[in-house]
Amino acid sequence: MTEVAAWLIVALPAVATLMLAIELAAGQWPVRPPPAPRGDPRIAVVIPAHDEEAAIAAAVAAARAAAPSGARLLVVADNCTDGTAGRARAAGAEAIARDDVARRGKGFALAFARDHLAADPPDVVVVVDADCAVAGDGIARLAAAAHAQGRPVQSAYLMRPAPERGALVALSGFAFLVRNLVRQRGLARLGAPALLTGSGMAFPWAAFAAAPLATDDLAEDLAIGIALARQGHPPVFVPQVATWSDPARRGATRAQRGRWEQGFLRTARATTLPLIATGRRPLVWLGLHLLVPPLALLLIVDGAVLALLALLASPAPFALLAALLGVTGALLLLCWWRFGRDQLSAGRLLLIPVYVLWKLPLYLAAALRPERRWIRTERD
Repeated sequence: MTEVAAWLIVALPAVATLMLAIELAAGQWPVRPPPAPRGDPRIAVVIPAHDEEAAIAAAVAAARAAAPSGARLLVVADNCTDGTAGRARAAGAEAIARDDVARRGKGFALAFARDHLAADPPDVVVVVDADCAVAGDGIARLAAAAHAQGRPVQSAYLMRPAPERGALVALSGFAFLVRNLVRQRGLARLGAPALLTGSGMAFPWAAFAAAPLATDDLAEDLAIGIALARQGHPPVFVPQVATWSDPARRGATRAQRGRWEQGFLRTARATTLPLIATGRRPLVWLGLHLLVPPLALLLIVDGAVLALLALLASPAPFALLAALLGVTGALLLLCWWRFGRDQLSAGRLLLIPVYVLWKLPLYLAAALRPERRWIRTERD
C-alpha cells in the first residue's frame, strides 16, 4: 500500500515537471516566421489606461512609432481619476472615457473599445498596455501577421533588464522570460495555441468581435486566449516582435505576480480538464501546459513531494521525480545561457532558493485570502 500511495503522490508533480521539460526543450528551436502580409489592413491600436496621466503621452508616441502612418490610435481612459484622457488627446490620440467602478479591469476596457470601434470596424485591432512599448515597427508586423493568418497573434512580451532593481526582481524577470518566450516557443513547436499575455497582441476583427472580453478574471488575457482557441481562433506566437515593459520595484513586483499567479491557477483549475477532454491535439497540449503551475510553486511542490517520498522510503518514485527535476534544472540553465543572460547575472542564479522562499507567502495568501479584485500595479 505504501508503494501505491507513493506513486499516486508523485503522479501529478511528475507529469507537470515532464511537461515543463518538454516545453523548455522544444523552445530551444526557432519558430517559423509569419507568412508574408497580404494587402494593407486597416489598423486600430487600443491602449487601455487607468490613471496613466504621467505616462500616456509617451505610450501614444511609442505606439505611433511602431504602427503604420494610417493607424487609428484609441486610448480607453478606464475609471480614471486623473487627466489621462486629456493628455492622450493632446498627444494626438483618440480617447474615450469609461466610468463603471463596479466592473474594473482591462477586459471591460477592451469590451468598451470594441463597442466604440464597431461603428466603423478596422481589419485588425492591436492591444498595447500603457506601460509597454512594441519594438521597432512591431505593431505593423503584428497587424500584418494577424491579417494574413486570420488568427490572433501574440508578441514576445518581456521585462527590460533592470539590475539596479535587485536580485529578486531580476529573477522574476527571468521567470517572466521563461514563460513568455521559451515556453511560448515550445507551445508553437508542439502545435499548440499560444497564450495571450496581455500586451503586444493583435486580433483580426472577427476574433476580436467574438472574444469574451468583458471579464473580471485576474488573468483575463489568459482566459480570453483559451476561449478563442476553443472557438476556433487559436492564437499564434510571433517571437520576431518584442513588447517591452519596465519592471516595478520589488514590493509591487511581488504583488503583481501574486495577482497574476492566482488568476492563472484559478483559470487552469477551470479549463485544464475540459481542454484535455476535447481530444483535439492542439487543445490537449494547451490543457497539459496549464497543468504546470508557476515555476516557483512547481519547485516548492516537487521539493515537498521528494521529502515525503524520502520519508516513505519509496526509491523508484523518488528517483523518477528527482531525475525529471534534474533534467528541468539543466534545461533552465540552458534557457538562461541562450536567452536570459541580459536579464540575470550568473551570480544571481545562486539566489533561486531565496526567490522561491520570497514567493512562498504569495501562495499561502492565495490559499488563505484569495484576491478577487483587479488592482493597478504601482509604478514609478
